[in-house]
Amino acid sequence: MNYLEFEKPLAEIEGKAEELRAMARTNDGMDVEKEAAALDKKAAALLSEIYKGLTPWQKCQVARHPERPHCRDYIEALFTEFTPLAGDRNFADDHAVMGGLARFDDMPVVVIGHEKGNDTKSRIERNFGMARPEGYRKAIRLMDLAHRFGLPVVTLVDTPGAYPGKGAEERGQSEAIARSTAKCLEIGVPLVSVVIGEGGSGGAVAFATANKVLMLEHSIYSVISPEGCASILWKDAEKMREAAEALRLTAQDLLKLGVIDQVIAEPKGGAQRDPQAAIAAVGKAIGGVLKDLKGKKPEKLVKDRRQKYLDMGSKGLAA
Repeated sequence: MNYLEFEKPLAEIEGKAEELRAMARTNDGMDVEKEAAALDKKAAALLSEIYKGLTPWQKCQVARHPERPHCRDYIEALFTEFTPLAGDRNFADDHAVMGGLARFDDMPVVVIGHEKGNDTKSRIERNFGMARPEGYRKAIRLMDLAHRFGLPVVTLVDTPGAYPGKGAEERGQSEAIARSTAKCLEIGVPLVSVVIGEGGSGGAVAFATANKVLMLEHSIYSVISPEGCASILWKDAEKMREAAEALRLTAQDLLKLGVIDQVIAEPKGGAQRDPQAAIAAVGKAIGGVLKDLKGKKPEKLVKDRRQKYLDMGSKGLAA
């Protein structure tokens, strides 16, 4: 387990329990289970206490935890017959975005998501989940396919933001993001989006302009990272804690503001502590939303989706 900075007291207790059990394994007849169980109980209580009152900055750290399940994990666990489709038919295939045809609860769907990778090699290959223009154009192609064949679309959002490199800008990064966002508003099929980790800037909005937007309990969704915001406003990236507080980027804040529609509870200690339970919770939530949207006419889906975002600003001003 990779412990976060604020989890250090927990790391000490769990480390002591593991040390006791390791000693028992190497010393026959040594009974430490009672002491280890007491430490386990203390650790569980501390874990509940820590995660009961996480600050926005701490939630940012949890959302970025390297051991949280990523897009590939969700696709492998929740979808069957996944057939990946590659390339934007224009320039290249962007490995930061994965998507294709699949079945969800035996229902044919199109699934699209950001993939960060889970080790050094795959993170470099996936560009840490930061998509280039060809990634968004691939998503547009897949959404067009879904619209043509009447397939619901499920998007899994987990990105620090779109890649800001020179090549990406030369190939029309902002235009690709804008067209992907517009395509979300145009398709006449159910569109469900889940923020499973980071939802950063336009790179996230390009996939998450959906009929229903769901967020995991400790995920974040914001126009800019706390570090980027602090650098702009205070010229000091170390003020990221204040920025995280001001940005209202937590799932709980965004639900109150009407930006998202549902918060999905995570296992105690975050999705990284029990990935399978977190994935199952996301699958249950997606299934419920798709059931609610099933049978709605294309015109109604498009109208409701557009109205959702038109109303968002007025509700925010009224609040």
